[in-house]
Amino acid sequence: MTQLFSPLTIRSSTFPNRAWVSPMCQYSADDGVVGPWHLVHLGSFATGGAGLIMAEATAVSPEGRISVACPGLWNDEQVAAWRTVTDFIHSQDTKVGIQLAHAGRKASTMRPWDDHPIAEVQDGGWQSVAPSAVAFEGYPVPRALKSQEIDALVEDFADAAQRASNAGFDVLEIHAAHGYLLHQFLSPLSNLRDDEYGGSLENRARFLVRVVTAVRDRVGDEVPIFVRISASDYTPAGWDIEESVELSAMLRDVGVDLIDVSSGGNVAGATIPVGPGYQVHFSREIREKVRILTASVGLITDPAQAEQILKDGSADAVLLARAFLRNPRWALAAAEALDEVIAWPLQFDRARTVRHN
Repeated sequence: MTQLFSPLTIRSSTFPNRAWVSPMCQYSADDGVVGPWHLVHLGSFATGGAGLIMAEATAVSPEGRISVACPGLWNDEQVAAWRTVTDFIHSQDTKVGIQLAHAGRKASTMRPWDDHPIAEVQDGGWQSVAPSAVAFEGYPVPRALKSQEIDALVEDFADAAQRASNAGFDVLEIHAAHGYLLHQFLSPLSNLRDDEYGGSLENRARFLVRVVTAVRDRVGDEVPIFVRISASDYTPAGWDIEESVELSAMLRDVGVDLIDVSSGGNVAGATIPVGPGYQVHFSREIREKVRILTASVGLITDPAQAEQILKDGSADAVLLARAFLRNPRWALAAAEALDEVIAWPLQFDRARTVRHN
């Protein structure tokens, strides 16, 4: 059996393979409520053989949304809407996770295809918040969070985690990457605080560690918890792989099961050496030094490439984004390319080209 199509068990969940769908923003929710677009979008991956489908960044509070059209999990209407999606995915014997997020200083935008980028009051926009009053390039200056507001946000993450479990999600991922709020606290380029949340690595990581601890306490021991990090800011004096290794050990010790290793997003104009598998080496270093499960993401497109990443010990799973957008049945095609026979929906079975007795 190939590594890509071997099962992986984490706590109470067994994933049938290691070809996973990365969370991808769709900017198609209404007041945080998902609808038919999400059912079809995510459901298409469930009929396509993916081992895990990660739903997009979902805000733990209204002000945590990236855009005015991003989904949330701050009320029961949103839970019910997500339940329709998770029920269908489970009907295809597929696991589904959700990425819990707060956009921080990169919040209150319009959809990418709208005619202006930042949401004004008349668009439903709001004042963004951050560790410090330092703007991301091209965005308004955020308001620095007070200590008691950080306490409230920890509870928001825990409450959203409970709602996610109620909505049927098998996996919870905390979004601490791509320049969003938790990453903003981690990076000394965006966190200029001089209190218990600023300065040393331990202080800058305190908010994230508190969030993970609160989520684990709320959902219990059976639910897998992932954290997505950006392993590097690609900027001098910024967040880097050495601190990512230290952080990953902290997270392992408070109950995180897997580090989803991405990079960048916190500094506009950073020089990022983009190319096939360009973030794999970060995943490998964290996996080897911390002894924790990792997933790698970033221009992984070819079945042989994905298989080699796993065989090399660089990651325990691979996450694909655009490749799955181009072909929601990428995993079915990849299995055939690697001469593997996996389960297909009965409605599609006549399309197989590889059959073993």
